[in-house]
Amino acid sequence: MKNVYGNMLTLSLFGESHGDAIGAVLDGLSPGIFVDEEVIARELTRRRPQDGTGTSRREPDLFVIESGVYEKHTTGAPLCIRIPNTQQHSADYTQMQHIARPGHSDYPAFCKYHGYADVRGGGHFSGRITAALVAAGAIVYDALEQKGIRIGTHLSRCAGVDDLAFDTAEMAAQAEALRHSAFPTLSSQAGEQMRAQILRARADGDSVGGIAETVVLGLPAGLGEPWFDTVEGMLSHGLFSVPAVKGVEFGLGFALADLRGSVSNDPYRVCGDKIQTDGNKNGGIGGGITNGMPLVFRCAIKPTPSIAQPQETVDFRANENVTLRISGRHDPCIAPRACPVIDAITALTVADLLLMRLGDDALGPGEVR
Repeated sequence: MKNVYGNMLTLSLFGESHGDAIGAVLDGLSPGIFVDEEVIARELTRRRPQDGTGTSRREPDLFVIESGVYEKHTTGAPLCIRIPNTQQHSADYTQMQHIARPGHSDYPAFCKYHGYADVRGGGHFSGRITAALVAAGAIVYDALEQKGIRIGTHLSRCAGVDDLAFDTAEMAAQAEALRHSAFPTLSSQAGEQMRAQILRARADGDSVGGIAETVVLGLPAGLGEPWFDTVEGMLSHGLFSVPAVKGVEFGLGFALADLRGSVSNDPYRVCGDKIQTDGNKNGGIGGGITNGMPLVFRCAIKPTPSIAQPQETVDFRANENVTLRISGRHDPCIAPRACPVIDAITALTVADLLLMRLGDDALGPGEVR
């Protein structure tokens, strides 16, 4: 099971949903990055289920940094962060060990790992593992913010309800506010309407999905490589690793296909001592490389596949058709909790891009203290 992401900065995730612990190892971090454990705790809180719109599994996520940090700063050695699991209900999965839950990894994992994979709670495929990803991403937030880089993600659409769009003049303030918001919308009214639709789906034994929109502000022009390590390519690699993400688009994305070039292009102009574009239809990227404008992309998040309604499927051990009724603790909508996960993988990818461009000390102070 290959489980490493990144080039100069690499991330490896370990653990299973119902194992003793989950965690992450970061290798390639610059020395001297300030590690704020309050920020890590805040991001893990954002990822945890809120009110009645999430799962009833309430993990405290009391993380432990095992290595790579000394006196609150990274040492440059591999950093390991571990999060114990305390709320496992493995009995919920006793009757489903050989049942292919529609939309889940059960049958593909059985084929790949010959029946040896941990099936409890989805094992290593579980969304539970994203807690470790969020903790890893939080490690680099301070380093990015010291360079003027801000990341924010909101639910632009969920269960048929649209949020307000990012305001170009207010993006920095909006991105910061989202990092402290209990529900990731720019409009509180839209958030309440989304919550109502999520709860309605739960009452029906069903689930809903959504679209998460992300902005990255303060990126210098020139990050990324042509062809195989483009900004879109590297981000998409990470974003499609987030469970339930089924589509990614940058700028106007698929809508560009319906435009003429005279409309889809973003004309350049001189603005004071800077070069920028009129409009940002291409999401801050040209030729796979950042152009200094805000990086903008959206992720399509599918409805949670675990629903209470009966579903037709198969018992792949007995090789027979069965009707599945799923019990246990599941989110009626995973999209709100996916937003901090998207922020985290975005932060790690941006950090990797900076290291590729500027070298090993790109994230740290670069000087002896």
